[in-house]
Amino acid sequence: MRIGDAAAAAGTTPRALRFYEQRGLLPPPARTPSGQREYGPGEVARVRAIRRLLAVGLTVDDLVSRVHRFDLLDADPPRRCSAEPGSETFAPVVSARLAALDAEIARLTALRNGLARLAATGDAGGPGEH
Repeated sequence: MRIGDAAAAAGTTPRALRFYEQRGLLPPPARTPSGQREYGPGEVARVRAIRRLLAVGLTVDDLVSRVHRFDLLDADPPRRCSAEPGSETFAPVVSARLAALDAEIARLTALRNGLARLAATGDAGGPGEH
């Protein structure tokens, strides 16, 4: 199928497919004699898996760091990625992303508390209090 059809089947855009290919998340597809990209069910399934991983909070860079493990996603049915620590698993990437999210939640909570204090008392706190 052509890029527009593959993108629609995966729930994304042709631009996203080209971006995933550029970043190495999607192997370069076969080309028609006229040079158009041709995608099959395997590529569509991989794009769906990429979108699911992005939707749960991983970043493109997170996925790029583990693209060598995408064979787990390509299996039918997909094989489970091990949750055990190790440089070859997704566990370190997930742990790092959780830590980053926790830090961002703490930062946003502090901002929220400061704004709530300002709304309640008119006092935003002194310099350096954030």
